[in-house]
Amino acid sequence: MLAKPGEPLFLASWDRAVFIHYEADPTLLQRQVPFPLDLLDGRAFVSIVAFILLRMRPRLGGRLSEWLFQPIASHEFLNVRTYVRQAGEPGIFFLAEWLSNPLSVRLGPRTFGLPYRFGHLKYAHTHEDGKIMGRVAANEGRLEYQATIPASSFLPAEVESLTEFLLERYTAFTCQRRRQRLFRVWHEPWPQTPVEIDVTDADLMASTGDWWGSAERAGANYSPGVEVWMGRPHRIAG
Repeated sequence: MLAKPGEPLFLASWDRAVFIHYEADPTLLQRQVPFPLDLLDGRAFVSIVAFILLRMRPRLGGRLSEWLFQPIASHEFLNVRTYVRQAGEPGIFFLAEWLSNPLSVRLGPRTFGLPYRFGHLKYAHTHEDGKIMGRVAANEGRLEYQATIPASSFLPAEVESLTEFLLERYTAFTCQRRRQRLFRVWHEPWPQTPVEIDVTDADLMASTGDWWGSAERAGANYSPGVEVWMGRPHRIAG
């Protein structure tokens, strides 16, 4: 990213991340995704990712720019993403995203083409105590989950594993009003551990498309988080 002018644009932490993975019918899913799906052995996946954005700030500008970004710098995030490949580059496409900052909800679609929606998000991802709890309430529905994390080490995913396929993605493709864009991120591989999560309410997912009707759980992971470089949006030539 440093080799490209103006990159990275932002720095941030993605903290205490929960990944809940589902396998979905590729035909149903492709109907609502404007980029070719990236399949693994013919299988399509969608992941729910719940994390806390911390201290987002411009890479340049020092303390002043960080101070100006304080209103949108830290808040809870929920995204629902699937896996795509555009012009040979693997990445993700967001089916929907919810966040608890009204200002960010207004800015995201305009700047990056992201499908932001407002919700009330409450996370208690306290792996130090061995417990995880999350609750999202929005106009579209609710999501609630909980889990217990046994004491374990957080390690990068095994190379060429399903976990690596689902976690290690560094390009996001967006499409708003037929305007296709991408932005890239960089971070160290996610330190993670598999977890058994009990999803007690997931009617929020029905609002993200017909894929949910075919969804089958495909695992879950937890990470204490990573430090992230975030790139600027780039137009995809049609």
